[in-house]
Amino acid sequence: MPYKSSDDGKPSDPRSLHAYALAYVEQLKAKNYATQSIRYKHASLKWFIDWCHERGIDRIEQITRPILQRYQRFLFYAVSRSGKPLSIASQRNRLSAVRTWFKFLIRENLILYNPASELEMPKPEKRLPKHTLTAEEAELVLTQPDIETDNGIRDRAILEVLYSTGIRRQEVINITKPDINASAGVLAVRQGKGKKDRFVPIGERALLWVQKYLDEVRVHQAIPSSPDNVFLYKTGCTLSPYQVSRSVKKYVKQSGIDKVGSCHLFRHTMATLMLENGADIRFIQQMLGHSQLSTTEIYTHVAIHKLKEIHTLTHPARIGQPHNPLCQDSCRLNNSQLCER
Repeated sequence: MPYKSSDDGKPSDPRSLHAYALAYVEQLKAKNYATQSIRYKHASLKWFIDWCHERGIDRIEQITRPILQRYQRFLFYAVSRSGKPLSIASQRNRLSAVRTWFKFLIRENLILYNPASELEMPKPEKRLPKHTLTAEEAELVLTQPDIETDNGIRDRAILEVLYSTGIRRQEVINITKPDINASAGVLAVRQGKGKKDRFVPIGERALLWVQKYLDEVRVHQAIPSSPDNVFLYKTGCTLSPYQVSRSVKKYVKQSGIDKVGSCHLFRHTMATLMLENGADIRFIQQMLGHSQLSTTEIYTHVAIHKLKEIHTLTHPARIGQPHNPLCQDSCRLNNSQLCER
């Protein structure tokens, strides 16, 4: 029988799967995990528990290693809301939540056997960012907001901040006025991914647009109950992640560039262009807030233009040099003639 909840939202059966999941969530809160991380883990557990209930599995002791392997196969063939197969990353995230849940249960002596202890995770994909912008394309997107309107000035300031700093969508929403040190050209990113704070440089042009928005727009829209966030709706409320993504995506499409993306498109673009211009990857890692350098190294594969330039200048088979020493006397290569020997 599926679990039932009491009037206060708590499960009526303290030994139900749902009750064990809530106990795990409470521990994550006590350990000061990021709210977003807790939400994702809880959602992943709910998906697994619903899958179990549909198959008559209502007790934790009913879950065995073959059951988990069956769930893993289910995820492999499952489709997302968009009708596409679940990505490997999504499959890993859902399985990881289940695996760490069972670690918690065994650690708290709530179960005697951990069926997930030998669960093999899908091999992660090392995929390149789908799109990045050239410097010219980025500038074109930045000019799309109508700066004759209040929303246009706000959106231009947001685009400038995203492009200048490469911060995440939620990080730009969370910016408050004390976070901006205009004289030093530094932005404090508070409570980034994993609840980590960091400082990143911000360009003069981005600062000018933010100040223009503060002076000409926000000062008239903020109300006594408005939060300290820099960027607000015209009603004085905090922007939603959905609204920011929709606006940025609209401007990318409006520019006529044959590329798609939103806030992360500027994050990828910033990292790629800085690497191509000679920035050390460790500095890019710090700007992006990556805990592991391996996460940042993906951009070394995207920043191909510098590698192409070096390849053209140094490869022995480049145009203008005979690739076979025997051709020296009989072949005279130029830009329009190739040696076929």
